[in-house]
Amino acid sequence: MATFGSFALIVALALAAYNFLAGTVALRFIATGRQLAISPERLADTARRAGIASFIAVSAAVFALVYSVFTNDFSITYILEHSNRDLPTPYKFAAMWSGQEGSLLLWAWLLAGYGFVLRLRHKTDVKLYAYAGTILAAVQVFFLALLNFAVPPFSLFKGAIPADGNGLNPLLQYPEMVIHPPMLYLGYVGFTVPFAFALGALMMRYPGEKWIHITRVWTLVTWLFLTFGIFLGMHWAYAVLGWGGYWGWDPVENASFMPWLTGTAFLHSVMMQERKGMMKSWNVWLIFSTFMLTLLGTLLTRAGLVSSVHAFAQSSIGSWFYVFMVIVLAVCIFTYVLNRNHLKSEQRLESLVSRESSFLFNNLVLLTACFVILWGTLFPILSEYVEGSKVTVGAPFYNRVAIPIGLFLLFLTGVGPLLPWRSTSMKAIKRNFILPVIMFWVTAIVCLVAGDHPWQAGKFVPGAFYALVAFSMSAAVFTAIVSEFLRGAAVIARQTKRNLFSAVFTLVHRNTRRYGGYIIHIGVVIVVIGLAGAAFNKNIESEMGFHDKISIGPYTLICQGFTQDSNLNYDSQYAMLDVMVDGKRAFQMTPEKRVYLASQQPQTMVAIHSTPEWDLYVVYEGANPDTGQPIIKAFLNPLVGWIWAGVVLIVFGTFIALVPSATPATAALRVPVRSALPGEPALKGGD
Repeated sequence: MATFGSFALIVALALAAYNFLAGTVALRFIATGRQLAISPERLADTARRAGIASFIAVSAAVFALVYSVFTNDFSITYILEHSNRDLPTPYKFAAMWSGQEGSLLLWAWLLAGYGFVLRLRHKTDVKLYAYAGTILAAVQVFFLALLNFAVPPFSLFKGAIPADGNGLNPLLQYPEMVIHPPMLYLGYVGFTVPFAFALGALMMRYPGEKWIHITRVWTLVTWLFLTFGIFLGMHWAYAVLGWGGYWGWDPVENASFMPWLTGTAFLHSVMMQERKGMMKSWNVWLIFSTFMLTLLGTLLTRAGLVSSVHAFAQSSIGSWFYVFMVIVLAVCIFTYVLNRNHLKSEQRLESLVSRESSFLFNNLVLLTACFVILWGTLFPILSEYVEGSKVTVGAPFYNRVAIPIGLFLLFLTGVGPLLPWRSTSMKAIKRNFILPVIMFWVTAIVCLVAGDHPWQAGKFVPGAFYALVAFSMSAAVFTAIVSEFLRGAAVIARQTKRNLFSAVFTLVHRNTRRYGGYIIHIGVVIVVIGLAGAAFNKNIESEMGFHDKISIGPYTLICQGFTQDSNLNYDSQYAMLDVMVDGKRAFQMTPEKRVYLASQQPQTMVAIHSTPEWDLYVVYEGANPDTGQPIIKAFLNPLVGWIWAGVVLIVFGTFIALVPSATPATAALRVPVRSALPGEPALKGGD
């Protein structure tokens, strides 16, 4: 099977290379009008078919690796290092992306899959799709060359083949890790498609904004995968690592977050180009930057440049990525300089108090956040290069900068929907903003009365202050977005005599893109509320003997015993804790510590009891070697469940935005959502 897999990768590389070279030649001859022995169109079609075949070849290699995992073929070094005979079936699949070679194979396979779908849809716009497919093939050539020459996944083990493998990394033996990496990769890899369309459209000086319409679904789906992947990673870190948190500003966490920020900026700013013909150069560079940040994230994860629980070991593939990133940047700059006149804006910003300006500020803030995170992530590398020693940037640095930026973004999330295009009047501002402002101050007063204030024990606590602002701002933004739904629905209800619920459904159906976006924004508000709860986390740690107690918040934990267990995959120790509320036994928790037999590595299994108000989070930290008694650490983490609820709403809103509107967005709901004031242009449902 190793020979078959290696051969499949060689064939895939040859097909992708033909796709790139033949496609380049064909497009060049089509552009100049010159003729070949065969028609350039025919050559371009053979290139497209080669790209389709490359997906089949990479799929064969993936099948070979997965088959080798399930048949315990330890003659392949990768299988020996990342699997073992007693590994449960779901984690046999996870073994594919648990190591350097397998994760890059997954990348190449997903990239080929995206290319497969793209090339099947080529009749949408044959020439533009030919450019995009050829650029995509160039990226495929890079990753397939890596797999064939730098990190081959089918290398054979030299020497006597062991009877069993080393086993899967214990950190990956968790249900979410079967889906988290593929989701994250679908997001990472997917941004190659809008990049290919943007670069192709610029190369051919594509007229109009059709390339944006074509790539909108690609970009939104990719953004959804990346968003879901990031939050799955957060939940995995929360449930597995046992430190009580979900986001530690780890370099690899940052590597996934940075392209999400620029991708989010791109999704917002392309609306300016679609409606107003503005920000064309800005949008091109946003998607160029997003793609290059995915490459940088891959480099940071796989070249051993940063220390991270997520990163792979030191590797020699860094030089490959450096060269490829330089080539990509050079091609982007050259193409932009050559065709920059094609990207002139058709209109100018008329007012700072308009929806256009809110999009612009939104972009600037997102890029500022991305730059800060990039600087903090690369600072240890830069400091080692300049001073000879690594200076690590910790979470306090990111929090000091990122929290105010995040709150300003939250503010813009509420302001944007209330501002019309072009300009607005002071009277309109007062009318649209009065209710959100009232809600802001009402929430702030309620929080202060409830004890959520920034002065605790005579000291100013920044975290509590930011939480107060976050709660108040979230209430205001939620009010602003809901009011937009109600205004539009009220108009439909009056005109059609329907009830309000039916009117809201009709409103959303007529412009799914706009109102799906609003639902996403509500999800973001709920996530922010959950994040703000971290300012009030509590924890306690104690050694617990039989019937010993510890109390945290409304809960009292009583140790009812501790025991051991074992199976073919791991040995475990766990404590049995009764949890008392108001003197009555409410439930039992069993935090656990495992040692996996194949690798002899330990793993924490956290016990979590979730309510809308908080999570009781209990960790078994091991037994005291002197007394043999378990050491228990308990956390009370307020509002964590709101984060995961917000993610569900973000996913739902994205699906709504992907559904075609009942009428084209520019013609949706030809009735005013709110009546225009003197001097204010009338608003349509599609605005």
